[in-house]
Amino acid sequence: MTCAIIGCGNALPALDVTNDHMAQLVETSDEWISKRTGIKSRKVAVEETSTDLAETASRKALGWADGGYAERTIKPEDIDLIVFATVTPDVLVPSNAAILRRRLGLENAACFDLNAACSGFVYALTVTESMIVASATASNRSDFKRALVVAGERPSRITNWADRNTCVLLGDGAGAVVLEYDPSRAGILSTFIANEDDIHNSLTCPMPLDVVPPFDEGGVNHGAAQATDKSHASIDEELAIIESLEAGAPRNILRMNGQQVFKFSARAMNLAVTEVCQRAGVTLDEIKLIVPHQANERIIDFAARRMHAPKELFKLSIEHRGNSSAASVPSALADAYNEGQIKKGDKVILVAFGGGFTLGAVLYEV
Repeated sequence: MTCAIIGCGNALPALDVTNDHMAQLVETSDEWISKRTGIKSRKVAVEETSTDLAETASRKALGWADGGYAERTIKPEDIDLIVFATVTPDVLVPSNAAILRRRLGLENAACFDLNAACSGFVYALTVTESMIVASATASNRSDFKRALVVAGERPSRITNWADRNTCVLLGDGAGAVVLEYDPSRAGILSTFIANEDDIHNSLTCPMPLDVVPPFDEGGVNHGAAQATDKSHASIDEELAIIESLEAGAPRNILRMNGQQVFKFSARAMNLAVTEVCQRAGVTLDEIKLIVPHQANERIIDFAARRMHAPKELFKLSIEHRGNSSAASVPSALADAYNEGQIKKGDKVILVAFGGGFTLGAVLYEV
């Protein structure tokens, strides 16, 4: 008993920011960025929110709009579940999934957001597949048969645009798939998600707002009830963070130790791909395409060498999009469908890694 992906779509902001633009902002060059990342330009959302982008991607996946892959048009009432992966929600409450549910008119759908950093879409797909299969095999109910799994991100809103090592990497975007229970198809053959401790705090972003409760040991403290931008870091951590920032940079921005992330990511990709292949009883030679998280082309190159796999096995979309966090995998997958790179019967691996550290993969047959 399994689930099949029956629709896929993506969406990108209109604004294209080139490496030459970045060179006007920080001390860098097109050559420096391209050589180290494989990125030549990235998409940046000026007006669009992560839900705006996700709505466009979802309409394509549901067969309601052109530009996506859809085996058939899905009726609004036939979607039972929405799982939305993001680290950049429009607001803290309600969830992006709830906002998307209302916009698309999916009145029968339960919905929630999920945050697993750049691995978010792979985690969301894994959780959704488990919920659908559990529902289908339950003797007394069948709540979920068809789901919309979405990732929408605006990393540009949490980027330190004064840090050339980070700001050149990121771009905005969204991707979505429709997942359906279908025991007649092979569909998802195996999944794997895991975490490792990030002892170096290699990838972090503090909360934008921290309200101090108006109480202390003595009771009510009228002077304490105020909004601040504090995080829960120790004094030493706070000082280190402050020293690492350019003067005037906002507090709630992404901070990354690129060296530690690189060490983890290539190893994580190899581990996750190996694990889903072993669980499915499939060899790497049987895989038609690997769609990796588009973090950095050098990471993908290194992972390919570790797997003894040709680079052509990996779908790349980073050159003109940058790293769109959880959205990078479904967005690249939509490209693969649209460009005819995968067809019925092909085996595909989706693999990602992210802050936390998170890692995961999904192996499925088209």
